[in-house]
Amino acid sequence: MKLKTILLLIAVFTFSATHHEVAAQKHPISTEIIILHSNDMHSKIDNFGKLAYLADSLRKTHKYVFLVAVGDNFTGNPIVDMYPDKGFPMIDIMNKLHFDLTAIGNHEFDMGQELQNKRRLQASFPFISCNIDASAAVLKQPEPYAILKAGKIKIPFLGIIQLGENGLPDSHPSRLEGLKFTNGLEKANDFLWLKEKYGMLICLSHLGVQVDEPLAKAYPQFDLIIGGHSHTTMTQPMMVNGVMIVQTGSGLKNVGMTTLQVTKGKITDRKYELIPLAGIKGTDPQLQALIDKYNSNEEMDRIVGFAETAFESQEELGCMMTDAITARMKVDFAFQNGGGIRISNLPQGDIRLKDIFRLDPFGNQVVTYTMTYEEIKSLICSAYNREKEIDLIPSGMTYMVTVGPEGLCTDVEMRDLSGNLLDAAKSYTVGLNSYISASYKFKHADPGTTNFKTGAQTLLDYLGEIKKVNYSGVKRVSEKK
Repeated sequence: MKLKTILLLIAVFTFSATHHEVAAQKHPISTEIIILHSNDMHSKIDNFGKLAYLADSLRKTHKYVFLVAVGDNFTGNPIVDMYPDKGFPMIDIMNKLHFDLTAIGNHEFDMGQELQNKRRLQASFPFISCNIDASAAVLKQPEPYAILKAGKIKIPFLGIIQLGENGLPDSHPSRLEGLKFTNGLEKANDFLWLKEKYGMLICLSHLGVQVDEPLAKAYPQFDLIIGGHSHTTMTQPMMVNGVMIVQTGSGLKNVGMTTLQVTKGKITDRKYELIPLAGIKGTDPQLQALIDKYNSNEEMDRIVGFAETAFESQEELGCMMTDAITARMKVDFAFQNGGGIRISNLPQGDIRLKDIFRLDPFGNQVVTYTMTYEEIKSLICSAYNREKEIDLIPSGMTYMVTVGPEGLCTDVEMRDLSGNLLDAAKSYTVGLNSYISASYKFKHADPGTTNFKTGAQTLLDYLGEIKKVNYSGVKRVSEKK
């Protein structure tokens, strides 16, 4: 070959290589990563077949598909909660779906520390939380974060659990013995090195959207906060300080699909879509067969009462729950916290055993007190001030909260069911569930007596006695601003 020809070929090759190098710099290769996520599933297993179908369909066409949960996987479905190996069906199904990761939520503690250890040992995926210290507890210490790999890309996920006013997650304090918790917003600062090392950082936040906002304001290092705890259904992502915040509601009605583009070790694009699982027509047949097997429980279908009219509100349901306490425990008044009423309605017709455990799944026992008029007022006011809204549903009385300019309870007017004002000079007997007793701050000289009967069993006894119930339009609480 002539020298002139060789030089020409070298020039063409050099130009071509340089051109492609410039083009690559202008259009660097991007890796697409899909994260399917759900939060606060609360043992609702019926839509898992559809979620499996969706996940498997995406895995056929996309190389990197991850499936993560943001805590509160348990509590809310008696098929799971009352299973002989309590909670196991949830882990069994999540394993078969190939979940990659879950945060720890407050309701992971409802089963107790020993059973949580057992469930975590059975799981093929890790449970994470950065603000739990289990060094003096039965609970096995969770890892603060986990790394998921997409080829050579390593994605760190940091878990954070919420804390209530008492510095504990919203679970019965007796189930948290030996555990220490730190403020999640402060603790997150200890893990910002993950962003520096891996170029990206995702938070699985079981804090609630109202806390996710200040978290994002404090730490723009988070690329994405996948949230939970507040049961917020977000059809569009929230952008705060450059951080994307998403959440999918509760009860596995929806799944979130967040798509990331990663270029040169950085997240360069983020997209979020809320997918209602009711719209997914297909299902995984093998997983659906397993779900149907778990749901086939004759005892849970046992009829325990009859609703002459539908229960249309949590207040109506709460009134039935507290009436059971006053009737069975022979107390003057009883109170039920709104957070312990786990369904919002109940249809007219037969009430089944599973309905009672869906309504009250926690196994909290009834505690009775002798309380003064002022002590009862302090209970109602302190409960209102927790969230600046009506909380306690009573039996044996009606009450009206007076709300001051700062949104806090300043006074309570209490009347008996005949409309007469309560006698401020008298003392009364009061029934509460043990969660209120242990977690709420209120005045009471009497330490209380535990009756070793759960609220759910008290309600079952009550329904067994009266057979039929009708709470249509019953209203016992109000507020004046």
